[in-house]
Amino acid sequence: MTKAVVALVILSTVVGLTALDRAQAAERSTVLVGPAAFGDWRTDSPGVRRKITPADLPPPFATKSAGNPPRIVPRPSGATLKVPPGFVVEEFANGLDQPRLVRVAPDGDIFVSESRAGRLRVLRAADGASKPDRVEIFASNLKLPFGIAFWPPGPNPQYLYVANTDSVVRFPYRNGDLHARGPVQNVVTAIPGGGRFGGGGHWTRDVAFSRDGSKMFISVGSSSNDAETLAQRSLPEAIQWAKLHGLGAAWGSEQWRADVLQANPDGTGLRIFATGLRNCVGMAVNSLTGDLWCSTNERDGLGDNLPPDYITRVSEGGFYGWPWYYIGDHEDPHHRGERPDLKRKVITPDVLIQAHSASLEITFYNGRQFAEEYRGDAFTAEHGSWNRSRRTGYKIIRVIMRDDKPTGEYEDFMTGFVTADGDVWGRPVGVAVAHDGSLIVTEDANGTVWRVSYRR
Repeated sequence: MTKAVVALVILSTVVGLTALDRAQAAERSTVLVGPAAFGDWRTDSPGVRRKITPADLPPPFATKSAGNPPRIVPRPSGATLKVPPGFVVEEFANGLDQPRLVRVAPDGDIFVSESRAGRLRVLRAADGASKPDRVEIFASNLKLPFGIAFWPPGPNPQYLYVANTDSVVRFPYRNGDLHARGPVQNVVTAIPGGGRFGGGGHWTRDVAFSRDGSKMFISVGSSSNDAETLAQRSLPEAIQWAKLHGLGAAWGSEQWRADVLQANPDGTGLRIFATGLRNCVGMAVNSLTGDLWCSTNERDGLGDNLPPDYITRVSEGGFYGWPWYYIGDHEDPHHRGERPDLKRKVITPDVLIQAHSASLEITFYNGRQFAEEYRGDAFTAEHGSWNRSRRTGYKIIRVIMRDDKPTGEYEDFMTGFVTADGDVWGRPVGVAVAHDGSLIVTEDANGTVWRVSYRR
């Protein structure tokens, strides 16, 4: 093993560890860094940790831009998913139509957006059950629904919010509702991708609330890969635009896109909260710190290992680079010299993920079933690459936190969606913590939902 694999800690001498604990500690005592951290699906395995830093990034076009979409196949007979020792993974539900984001209601009901079908499913299962005993359609006739949130945060919500591709709507809701108890209510209709803005591009929208419920966040992806059709403006014009719309805010077809928006729960006061996030597909608020987090897809076309996708805290007024920069002050070669005013103002994301992994939903582990070391860490779903010659993603990863702050490391947690031949039978999208502390995972290639539990 080269210096790219660095020993961080030696835990085997800690008093009281069992043999299994020592084996797990030894596996986690090294972190892949540098080029070794880039890897591909063949090096993925539960317990493998990586840390990618800005200094590790290759120059643009170090490799050709690959067109390598996955070949989707039915789940092979005998195919199994791999999780760390002590964990068990079971198929929880199947036959769903493109199950995407999943969120768990305060009473334990599991809500899944079936985006293509334009509806929300609700799955009800007793704590510890390996299958739901009821599966119902909560609402239909939605427009590419993705994000789901309950308001106010806490044990007794009054509304269930849904992020369509062009709006945020809500339904009156009480714990235990398996069907919408009242007609849909429009909350925000001016989201790019519909309403007065028009346009296409990235269509997923997530919705989340601040810890106290006073503010609503809405994620909106870009309409393009790298703002290829964005009309150039003179530097003075661009600076003036930023003064009116926010640091690094784009215009034209990208106006109000590649952003996180903020509004009041009733939809009033819509404004830009943060800019330059090419496609913040999944959002989550850390209940321990109140921080807003984004799981973000970066741009394609710059090579196999560039730029990394990322998971990061999102600061009010923060600018994260797109389209002029990526991962801090790395200038995009397609926009060279266009925005020197933004250099040194780009926030570097907290956790860099293997490029083109397509990082989707994020959740923080606040359950009691897993070992204490998992509490406060984040899990994210990596949908899988198409713009990389060797596949990355197609797994669930764990983002390592220490004292409620990210270390920059992440660990493979659930793998096995790719066959030995490189075909793909599962593409993870959603991840949520169930009422009993197990982990619920959706994948949209074959329409299944999985449950990961820990058995001591």
